[in-house]
Amino acid sequence: MSPQHLATRPALRGGLLALAAALLFGVSTPLVQHFGVGVGPFTTAALLYAGAVVVGVWTRQPAVREAALRRADLPRLLGVAAFGAVLGPVALAWGLQRTSATGASLMLTLEAVFTAALAWAVYREALGARSGLALALLLAGGVALVLDQGAGGALQAWGMLAVALATLAWAVDNTLSRALAERDPGQVVMAKGALGASAAGALALALGEPLPSALAAAGLLAVGATGYGLSLRLYLLAQRAFGAARTGSVYAFAPFIGALTAIAMGDRAGGWLMALGAALMLAGIALHLAESHAHEHAHEAEEHEHAHRHDDGHHDHDHGLGEGEGAAGTHSHRHRHAPLHHAHPHVPDWHHRHRH
Repeated sequence: MSPQHLATRPALRGGLLALAAALLFGVSTPLVQHFGVGVGPFTTAALLYAGAVVVGVWTRQPAVREAALRRADLPRLLGVAAFGAVLGPVALAWGLQRTSATGASLMLTLEAVFTAALAWAVYREALGARSGLALALLLAGGVALVLDQGAGGALQAWGMLAVALATLAWAVDNTLSRALAERDPGQVVMAKGALGASAAGALALALGEPLPSALAAAGLLAVGATGYGLSLRLYLLAQRAFGAARTGSVYAFAPFIGALTAIAMGDRAGGWLMALGAALMLAGIALHLAESHAHEHAHEAEEHEHAHRHDDGHHDHDHGLGEGEGAAGTHSHRHRHAPLHHAHPHVPDWHHRHRH
C-alpha cells in the first residue's frame, strides 16, 4: 500500500501503526515474565528502557526531517519517564511475578479505557458513536478475557491490581506524550528511555536489588528494544496520525496478543470466554480501521514545526526555492498555516482538534 494512499486514509494509517505497536508490546509481556524471574522490579524496568534507548539513538532523524525536542519539553518528558518508564514497568514486573502471564496480559486492556477517558478529559477528543461502540466492544472483550481466567488466590489478586496500576500509569504516559507526537519519535524514545533507565537503575541500587544473570539482562534488553523502544516509536507515530483516544483503543489488541504468546509459551489457559473476548476485540478494531469521519471544519492560523508532506491538503506553503522546489517527501521546518475552511475525512490529529 503506497504512502500516498495511506495519507488519504488517516484512520487506516493510524490504525495500522497502532496495531504494529500493539503486536510488539503484546509479545513483550510474557517475555518480561520469562526473563524477569528472580530479577527485581526496578532492575527489570531499568533494563527494559536501557534497551529502548538503543532504538531511540538508532532511529532519530535529522532536524530537516523531524522536529527536534526543545528545552521546554523537559517537564513533560520527566512526567512521561516517571509514569511510563518507572511506575508502569515496575508495577507490571512486580505483578507478573505474582500472577500468570496470560492473566496479566489480559488485564492490560484497561489501558485503553483509561487512555480514552484521559484523552477526552484533557484534549476533548471527540468520540463519536462508532468510536464509542468500538471502545465498548474492546472493554467487553477485555472483561470476557479476564473472566476466562477465573478467580485466583490473594497473591494473584494483588498481582492483578499491580498490573492494573501499570495500565493507569501508561494511560497517563500516553496522555502526556500526545503533545510530543509532533517531535522526532526517535528523540522522544531516547530521552524517555534514558531518564527512565537512570531513575529505575538508581532506585534498584538504593534498594539493594541483586544483579541479574547475563542471560536475563540480555533478554530484558532485547525485549526493551522491541517491545518498549520500537513499540513506543510506532505508538507516537500512530498518535500523530490517529489521536490519543483511538490509538489507545486499537492498542488494546496488545493484551490478546500477549495472551496468545503466553499460551504458546506453555501457559495453558482459556476457553469459550477467551474466544468471545477475541471476537469482541477484533470487532472493535475493525470499527476503528473502517472509520471515516468527515464534515465542514475550520483551521485557524497557526505557526509550528513538525514533520509533514505537501500532498496532505494542509501544507501548501512555499519554501522560497521556486515552484515545485524543496517540497518533496517528508520534511520538517517551522511553517505557518493560513486560515482554512474545508471538508475531508479526518481524525483528531494535531491539525484537527476542533470541537463537534
